[in-house]
Amino acid sequence: MDDDGHSPSSRPRALWQLGLLGLIGLSGVLLLTGLGVWQLERRVWKLDLIQRVEQRIHAPAVSAPGPSQWPGIDDTEAYRHVQVRGLFRAGHDTLVKAVTERGSGSWVISPFQTDDGFTVLINRGFVPDDAAQDLWQVSDVTAQAVTGLLRMTEPGGGFLRRNDPAADRWYSRDVPAIATARALGAVAPYFIDRDAGANAQDLPIGGLTVIRFPNNHLVYAITWFALALMLAAALIYVGRYEWQVRKTMRLNQA
Repeated sequence: MDDDGHSPSSRPRALWQLGLLGLIGLSGVLLLTGLGVWQLERRVWKLDLIQRVEQRIHAPAVSAPGPSQWPGIDDTEAYRHVQVRGLFRAGHDTLVKAVTERGSGSWVISPFQTDDGFTVLINRGFVPDDAAQDLWQVSDVTAQAVTGLLRMTEPGGGFLRRNDPAADRWYSRDVPAIATARALGAVAPYFIDRDAGANAQDLPIGGLTVIRFPNNHLVYAITWFALALMLAAALIYVGRYEWQVRKTMRLNQA
């Protein structure tokens, strides 16, 4: 036993444990720093996405993608301003639960037969819960043009609530499921949020698409960098403390 109370064999073991602890701490600093850098990269991506979406929604409407383009449809096409010409198919409307700035109600989803020979679901707009059916059911089946924003299908259902086609209860705009429930056959793999009409009070009320992309990546990056800095400071403190202890021990042994 040495004068400091440690056996000779315990010192190498203590140094090995401290080295392992330091290595783990350094790995943690690198990991946290990497997460911070990743969040900064995500922020750049999100800002670019927001800019592209803003450009799309204000751009002139283009023809909606036809069947030849459907295999390539993905999220990069979302919110494109599109137009279709044709007529609505009466008797196949679907109500999807919704909560908007106008309160609780439903989206009215109706199939639209285009002049190009394909069917696409149109979100004609919002109706409050107490709206009478004759105010939102398709009654005009004459040829017309519909413009709006291309949206991707919303499979499954809403938050904590699953779509129930058998009971005709819908919580998300699930294109394939609605098409199957209404026996519509092949439909476009997207739906269109119709633009606002000339009279904003006419039901259904269009143009209520909410375009909001959470962008908290800078806050997350600062959090990760702060944790990395705190861990690095703790490692430095422990390292200095251990160095002082060993320095004192050597001086006492001299």
